Amino acid sequence: MRATDQLMNDCSETWEAATNHAFCKELAEGTLPIEKMKWYLAQDYKFIDRFVRLLATAITHAPTLADSIPAAQFLAVITGPENTYFLRSFEALNMTQEEQNAPAAKSTLAFQNLMREAQVSGRYEQMLAVLVVAEWSYLTWANRYVAYSPDLPFWFSEWIDLHCGDGFEGVVEYLRSQLDQVWDGLTDQQKADATQMFARAVKCERDFFDASFNSQD
Repeated sequence: MRATDQLMNDCSETWEAATNHAFCKELAEGTLPIEKMKWYLAQDYKFIDRFVRLLATAITHAPTLADSIPAAQFLAVITGPENTYFLRSFEALNMTQEEQNAPAAKSTLAFQNLMREAQVSGRYEQMLAVLVVAEWSYLTWANRYVAYSPDLPFWFSEWIDLHCGDGFEGVVEYLRSQLDQVWDGLTDQQKADATQMFARAVKCERDFFDASFNSQD
């Protein structure tokens, strides 16, 4: 079994709760109340800065240039099309500056802090553990809803599109493969630390969807 499969299996209950969430189901069906989507977008956008820093740091720790290139290419997607999606959605939903710049919620801060912890750890496998969860969990839920209605507003549909398809599947496979490849060379303590980081990231994903569905922590 791949190391990343084992990591996911070890926290399968939390993983299922995060990737089969009512928030995602209502988003894909177009029934999610706009106020909940606004809350989610404002909070999720706060992850961009910390995520970019984490991914950029992981690039510097990649074993070879070849190992770093896919991550660098993905970084351009985050700072390009994904960033633009948020800005277009803010405008289309008539979100005020106050709504866009709402204080970070407790669940948001928890995930931001976890990303920073992984970044400053200096450990490639810990950075990968968080990155794998962040992208693999989104691929998992988005793949459930690829057959969404053509009438779905873009602030729903494009969020699904950004997290499925061959390109994004390639990103997830790359991140998983990087973690799989370094796993056997880790000490038992390093494996334990990365396992804990993975599980904490999955919990952060579940908690964030819970908070988004309630539009509050």
